[in-house]
Amino acid sequence: MMIGMTAMVAILVATVTVWLRLADETTLAPDDLGRGEYRLLRMDGSHFTQESLLGAPSLVFFGFTHCPDVCPTTLGDMAGWREDLGAEWERLRVFFVSVDPERDSAEILSDYVGWLPGLTGVTGAPEETASAIRAFRVFARKVPLEGGDYTMDHSSSILMFNASGGFFGTIAYQAPHDEALGKIRGLLGG
Repeated sequence: MMIGMTAMVAILVATVTVWLRLADETTLAPDDLGRGEYRLLRMDGSHFTQESLLGAPSLVFFGFTHCPDVCPTTLGDMAGWREDLGAEWERLRVFFVSVDPERDSAEILSDYVGWLPGLTGVTGAPEETASAIRAFRVFARKVPLEGGDYTMDHSSSILMFNASGGFFGTIAYQAPHDEALGKIRGLLGG
């Protein structure tokens, strides 16, 4: 009986130790969010890499131009935040990264996001896009539709990065306006 109890305690201690180590690693995981080997193309012809997150606070959203709801809603939310933040918005770098490089050329992205000042569309080769999706740990998947067309399922949160390129947090899809403004102001340091 005593050996059985000792074995159970040993298993419990080992389980808790492993869990604490994994919890510690999970807590540290966001430090490398956005870091990796990818080289995408911005609408202006310059490249978008992990270095693009350095030097100014950034918002990064992954979407696509044929998106029926999440992307247009998020762009509309961004327009409202821009209006309310005024000059504070100008301190941000805001990126819309396409998860659909087959259809979203730089020209198409420019038309799609060009109405919102300060928003930069980003696209690239499918392999580079896949590398960026892995680096930012977002979800994106092609979903076939009838007639040979397709849509994309994708993550809907906006990722926030500080001026050092460190992950700061997220803004959830359709977050209340004041909550999103508070998070952006926190990112901007005020």
